[in-house]
Amino acid sequence: MKSKLVTLFATALAVGISHANQGLYYIGSEAQESMPLKWVVGVDLTYDDNVTPGTLVENDSVAVTPYVGVSFVNLTPQTTWDVYARLGCIYYFDEPTAIGADDLYTQARVGINLTHRFSERLRLSSRSFLAYELEPDYSYGFATTRQVGEYLYWQTDNALGYRWTERLATYTGFTITDLDYQDTDVQDRFTWSVYNQFRYQLTPQQTVLTLDYRYAETDGGSVASDSSDQYILLGIEHRFSPNSIMIARAGAQFRDVDAGDSSSSPYAEITLRNQLTEQLMVRAFARYGLEAYDTVQAIGTSVYDFDQRATLRIGVSGEYSITPMFTVFSGIDFITAEMDDGRRVAGVGPLTASGYSQDLFNVYLGLSVKFMDGLYGTLSYSYTDSASDFANQDYDRNRVSLGVRYEF
Repeated sequence: MKSKLVTLFATALAVGISHANQGLYYIGSEAQESMPLKWVVGVDLTYDDNVTPGTLVENDSVAVTPYVGVSFVNLTPQTTWDVYARLGCIYYFDEPTAIGADDLYTQARVGINLTHRFSERLRLSSRSFLAYELEPDYSYGFATTRQVGEYLYWQTDNALGYRWTERLATYTGFTITDLDYQDTDVQDRFTWSVYNQFRYQLTPQQTVLTLDYRYAETDGGSVASDSSDQYILLGIEHRFSPNSIMIARAGAQFRDVDAGDSSSSPYAEITLRNQLTEQLMVRAFARYGLEAYDTVQAIGTSVYDFDQRATLRIGVSGEYSITPMFTVFSGIDFITAEMDDGRRVAGVGPLTASGYSQDLFNVYLGLSVKFMDGLYGTLSYSYTDSASDFANQDYDRNRVSLGVRYEF
């Protein structure tokens, strides 16, 4: 099972981790020019009609979220640094009454992206990210339903790239990911993985063909089983224009659960960033495969660990600048999961369970207003609907938020 020492060590190192690590939206691009130190301070006022969804108690409340952030980008001929940090909190004026709920929560993100070019052929790429917060960000690729308490999530991805010829290159690296919930350990996961990617430049500056092999081992928290996964994927990266790119990979996933069964599944992932016009930008992702997250679920008086959790995640977000003063932003998240091969790990019910599902739909829409240089206001609305075969996971949620920030 997961070593807490590893988590503490990673927390100590995370004094810089980058917003450029955008989870499943990440497209692989790096900063093109230096940016001086930039600060942002702001505050949001939010009405939430279901503060603790997925619990027996439904509360509404108004919350205030003050925050401060800093970022900078430094480019030299050999090295690129892209650093970001943000610290804030959520304070509910009416403390939720659900068990384990509180009126004050920390919201913190910090990170760093590093690219170092040893020569024209050899480069180091490192991306790391840490978040300690309350609300799940669905683009991270692990959340399905909301937990009551905060979680710590960090990831580091480090690779060496080498260009063997004008057309052929490889990236070889390792990734470490840790998810640690503060109020429960049954959904905690620690994963390390190694990978190798072959890259073939099919056309100059436009199309790259890829072949990936990945091996990952996951330690489950509490009664969750440890597992390993292997992936063999063919892919394509195509640049439609300097500001529009698609990355797609598909192949097979082979999963082995230590206390359960081995299985295989199709696996696919696609990421798209498209600057359609000077005013309109759209990002999207989709991923399908067997996941090791949220595999432990209660059914009646028993608890089951599911060996197969086939999950499809889709996300779309966009921004449209109506005028230099007004910008509209919106997005949609859809997650559906099918749970099979469940083994009873606690309780007195049947030994096995299969055929359970979870679905989540999240949509948001907002308007950003530029009052003057550096001063912005936002108004947004979000709606979440969760449907599940598991107890207390059917809910809907509405949130309206009004915010102001100053950048300097």
